[in-house]
Amino acid sequence: MTASEFTHLDPLGRARMVDVTAKEPTHRRAVARCRVLMAPETASAVASGAITKGDVLAVARVAGIQAAKQTPNLIPLCHPLLVGSVLVNFRIEEAHVEVEAHVETVDRTGVEMEALTACSVAALTIYDMCKSIDRGMTISDLALWEKTGGRSGHYRRPSDREFGD
Repeated sequence: MTASEFTHLDPLGRARMVDVTAKEPTHRRAVARCRVLMAPETASAVASGAITKGDVLAVARVAGIQAAKQTPNLIPLCHPLLVGSVLVNFRIEEAHVEVEAHVETVDRTGVEMEALTACSVAALTIYDMCKSIDRGMTISDLALWEKTGGRSGHYRRPSDREFGD
């Protein structure tokens, strides 16, 4: 690939923000997921509210929402967007917590980075709140699962690329 084929590089190969001013705003949505792998005892403590720092999932949910809104401050070439909606949900399994973030907007560019950022910061918050009892946790499988809107249209992660594959 040449520098001109990468949208975030100018013809000389220097980083640039993509010009989206001529694009029409459209409804855009993205879904990202990741996992926080942990000892079964840690997952049980999260589920039962036994973590001494407080309600892990409530704090992680707010952290994820905040992160989605701060994405352009963290990722240098992301456009500031009017984020219309952020939902962060969790599923507790025997030895992990699955994090899922949904982000929506009506704007000129997509919200994939906002969904991925929300997911990762929510996972980091879970790690932070549980590290005193389980330093062996691992955050894994961060991925875009679906996106709609924009010129490239609909994307859905192929079913053969499930978690852990």
